[in-house]
Amino acid sequence: MLDIRTFGPQGGNILYKALAHPLAAEALVRMEAEFAGRTLAVYDPDDAARTLAALYPGLKPAHVYVHDTEQVGKPDGFGGTLRALVDLPTTEADVILALSFEDAKMRTRLKGLLNGRELQTLAPARLPDDMLVKGRPYLDKLNFATNFAFFRETERFSCRIVTANYWSSYSAENLRYWMRLYDETGKILAQWEQPVTEAGAGITVDSAEVRRRFDLPEFTGQLFIHVLGARGHDVVKYALDSWGKNGDPSLSVTHDANAWPSVRYATLPAPEPDETLIVWVQNSHATTIPAGAITFNRMGEDAPRALNRSVKPFETVAVNVGALFPDLHWPAQLELRSGRHLVRPRYEITQRGRTRIAHLNVERDNLRPDPAIRQFPPSLGRGFLLPFPILDPKRFETFLQPNPMSESLETLPVRLDLFDESGEKTGSHFLGNLPRNHNTVVALHDLTDRSGHADLVYDFRDGGEADGWLHAMMRYRHRESDHAAETSFGAHIFNTLMTWRSEPQSYSGPPPGLTTRLFLKLGQKTTQDTFRSFCCLIHPASVEGTDASETVLLLHAANGALLAQTTIRIAPNGSFMVRPQELFEASHLDQAGEGGYVLIRDLTCRLFGYHGLENEEGAFSLDHMFGF
Repeated sequence: MLDIRTFGPQGGNILYKALAHPLAAEALVRMEAEFAGRTLAVYDPDDAARTLAALYPGLKPAHVYVHDTEQVGKPDGFGGTLRALVDLPTTEADVILALSFEDAKMRTRLKGLLNGRELQTLAPARLPDDMLVKGRPYLDKLNFATNFAFFRETERFSCRIVTANYWSSYSAENLRYWMRLYDETGKILAQWEQPVTEAGAGITVDSAEVRRRFDLPEFTGQLFIHVLGARGHDVVKYALDSWGKNGDPSLSVTHDANAWPSVRYATLPAPEPDETLIVWVQNSHATTIPAGAITFNRMGEDAPRALNRSVKPFETVAVNVGALFPDLHWPAQLELRSGRHLVRPRYEITQRGRTRIAHLNVERDNLRPDPAIRQFPPSLGRGFLLPFPILDPKRFETFLQPNPMSESLETLPVRLDLFDESGEKTGSHFLGNLPRNHNTVVALHDLTDRSGHADLVYDFRDGGEADGWLHAMMRYRHRESDHAAETSFGAHIFNTLMTWRSEPQSYSGPPPGLTTRLFLKLGQKTTQDTFRSFCCLIHPASVEGTDASETVLLLHAANGALLAQTTIRIAPNGSFMVRPQELFEASHLDQAGEGGYVLIRDLTCRLFGYHGLENEEGAFSLDHMFGF
């Protein structure tokens, strides 16, 4: 496992991003080669030594020096103890590395302690000045608005990243997307910048266009994205559409990657007997993942099965997980133990000539069951809700499987509350106090004959524990076309005036989050099909007695210009199927173009939605939406 400090849902360690950035990695790998065979001492002013050595083992120090008197004598993480900086002149090492990107500052601070030894800093690993936000310190989160994307262009599949210049709402100007494409071997295929000069403009990165522009062979790899000039926050959000071509009917969509590597990932379904389950293992770092470091196990059982090969820096490996567990089938679920080597991986299922792709979710290692959740006051109502659509039961099957999403959680006491589109409650079903290794899956189409949504909520009637990180996977299947899609997400407290810790969560600012800003792309045309976009928009309500929403749908052109708007109202616990072609004039949609989008805005409540594409033959995709 990589001994690194990484990110969490409320932010994290910018130092990790600075050290792991591909441009920084090139300099640090050169430094590893330069220091080979030499004894290294580091001055560690910011507790960076273990993260640096984990990412770049050639920079493992023999001795670690600190200036904090209370830390001196404590374990240094490398088999020794932390030493006082004033003792640096007597070090046994022959080269000193100050773990700071501020070269001049370090040389001034340490000039009287070197005793003739060579001093190096992390300055060679700094990003160029034109990639930095002026006036901010180097280790500022806005300098590292970065993320990865699964990216593929083959004779069978194409994909497209779709997002918008939401940074302009935070007064960002002259935005640039810096991108580097790696193939499946980890080789750099292309590197370019995409300027985004217009406020609110739609942004697309099309795999076929990239292949043509750089005259590339087929590729299945990863795209590193760095947003230069970011404002407001450092979270790079996008939707990734993937579709088949040359007669392949596949269509799916998946969400952006979490920008931090996790110890474990979950929401991974075991395959059905006629399915092939592939997990795309994509090394997010410039150091090789050792053979056996990536393992899979059945959820709740400590019997890991390993990927018995190494994974080179930035390499992409397709792991046939079903072959590792030939006798394990849905509705069993699996866990990926990645040891912080990967940002959120994707999995791909092939069944009866179609594929669908989805993402795993971070399984938290820093959460414990919290008894306070069992004793919420009435002002929080039902508390945590995980809302998800129930598609028209006449045309679709809807399945739900609750997922344990923290390492210490052993039970899941849950029920389902069902609502139709008007917000009328149509049923409630207690699922029990489920064990960690449960096989429970619920067929919602057998519980109701109405479109709408359901909320997965905690229910402690039979005991059990809760940690506030309640997740589930939702699977949908078209009854006629046999096309399937799946998504997973976690619960939040919705639309309460009272707060509990970080809930109701806000995209920006402190809780309560009581407004909505969601992105819905428009449809697209491919060489063999025309897809239209849709979203199931839900008004979740943890408490009763709230008002209907006042939701404005704003149609924007690809250049960000506002073309039209309309207003809808959704009752508490109600939902609304948004199809832009039914709400806006065809002339406005034509003017918006494929890069256009609908901004879903509400100042009265927080809505939640699931978006996708669909065609006339029953193909569809579905994943949760993103906001900003």
